Amino acid sequence: MGLSTKIGRRIAVLVAAVALASGTLASGAQAAPTPVAFGTVSASPKAQSGDCPTAVTLSTTVKVKAPVTLKYAWTFSDGDRSRARTYKVGGKGLKTVRLSTSLKVTGDARGWGAVRLAGPVRKTSGKAAFSVTCTGDGTGTGDTWDSVTTSAVGVGDTPAGSPTPAPTGQDGETPAQNLVGKATIAFERTTASKCPVTFKIHGSFEGLPAGAQTVQYRVVGTQEWKTVNVPADHGTVFTTVLETFEWGWETEESSIRIEVNQPDGLRSNVIHYFKCHPPVGGAQVGVAAEDIALTGNGGPLAELVADAMLEAVQSLSGAQAALVSKYGMRKGLQAGPIKYEDLYGIQPAGFAVDVRTVTGAQLKKFLVPTSPNAGVATPSAALRYTLKDGVVTGLTLNGTPVSDTQVLKIAINYQMSGGWQGFPQWQGTSGVYYGGPDDTGALASYIANHSPVQAPAGDRVTVQ
Repeated sequence: MGLSTKIGRRIAVLVAAVALASGTLASGAQAAPTPVAFGTVSASPKAQSGDCPTAVTLSTTVKVKAPVTLKYAWTFSDGDRSRARTYKVGGKGLKTVRLSTSLKVTGDARGWGAVRLAGPVRKTSGKAAFSVTCTGDGTGTGDTWDSVTTSAVGVGDTPAGSPTPAPTGQDGETPAQNLVGKATIAFERTTASKCPVTFKIHGSFEGLPAGAQTVQYRVVGTQEWKTVNVPADHGTVFTTVLETFEWGWETEESSIRIEVNQPDGLRSNVIHYFKCHPPVGGAQVGVAAEDIALTGNGGPLAELVADAMLEAVQSLSGAQAALVSKYGMRKGLQAGPIKYEDLYGIQPAGFAVDVRTVTGAQLKKFLVPTSPNAGVATPSAALRYTLKDGVVTGLTLNGTPVSDTQVLKIAINYQMSGGWQGFPQWQGTSGVYYGGPDDTGALASYIANHSPVQAPAGDRVTVQ
C-alpha cells in the first residue's frame, strides 16, 4: 500500500468521525428511534360476577421521550381492534402517558386487550386479561364485549398552583362533600352528521365553592374516574371539554351521561345521538304528562320539537330560537310512557340541527309558507309572530319586537333552510354552527331530561 493511499484512508476516517460527532453523517444514516417503555397492564375489575351488562376498564402506561406524537390502537383477543388514535405528548424529557379503554360486556366473557403502537416506534404492550360471569337475566350470547371508549392522559405533569384533591370520605375514594351543585353536558359534532361520527362532550359545573377545586367524573357505564382541575377564578359556572368520542356502526351506543364522584351521586343530563346506532325497540325514553297533539299547522307537538332543537345547540352556539315545520311528523304523543319508536313517528329522518344568522327582515320572508300544505313555521318558546294573508307581523323575541335590521341566531335543520319543507330557501344567510345532533336525538334528549313533559299551548303563531 502506497503512502498516498494510507494518508487518503486516514483522512477519510477522520472526516467520518467528525461527521458522526457533529450529526452530519447523512449517507444511509438514521436517527436513533425514540425510546418507548410500557408499564404494567391491568384490568379493573380483573374478574367479576354479577348483573350484566357491565363495564371493564383496561389500562397501561407508556413512557416516551417528548415532544412526540403517539399513534396507537387497542387490540383484543377476539380479533377486534379499536380505531387508530393519536396523542401529542408536549414538553421535553421523559413523559408518562396512561392509555385506557372501557369495555361494555353483555354476557359471559373472558379475554384480553393490549396496546399496539404504530408511532414513534412499532411496539406492543403486555396483555391485560379479564373475565366476567353474568348472573340473572342479563346474560348474552355471541359477541358479548366491545370497546366503547378510549382515552390518553398525561401522568405526573401537574402544573404549579394546581388544586389539591378534595378530602375523601370513610371509603377513601368518594369525596367527603358535594362540590358540584349541578352538572350539565353539551354535544358538539366535529364531523359530518352521518356515521361514523366524532364529537366532543362539554361539561359545565355549577355551585362550586370558592377557590381551586378538583372534580372527579366518569361516563355512566364505565369504571374509570377522571379528574378536572378547576381554577380558582372559575366563576359561577366552569365549562371545559371532558371527552372526545368516535362512534361507528360497531360502537352500539346512542346516549351519553356523566356522574360526579361525590356523596349525592350527582348525574348530568343525558344526550342522545341516533345516527350510528338506533335505540333498542320498546325501550322507554320518558313520559308525557298529557296528550301532545299534532295539528294542521303543527301545534303543541311542533312547539315541543322546536324547544328540543334549541336546547340541543343553545349553550355552544348562542342560538336564540329554533324553527321547525310539521313536515314528516305523522302523529302526536299520547299521555304516558314514550318509547323510542314513538320518536320516529315525529322526526323519522334524523336531520342535523344547524344554526344560521338571519336579519329580522329576512326572517319575516322565510316564515311565509310556499306550499298550502306546509302549515306554519313553528318557533321555540321565545319567538312569536302573526301570519295574515302571506304577511308576517308582530314578530317578537322574548316579548320584544324584532326590528328588520336585528340579527338573530336561529336553530333549524338543513332541509327546512334549504327550502324543501314548504318554506322559502334561506338565501343570503350564514351558517354559524354545524355541531348539533340529529333532530331525533335532540327530541329524545329533551324528553328524557324534562319528563314528565307537558304539552305546549300551541299558541306561538297566530294565523288570521
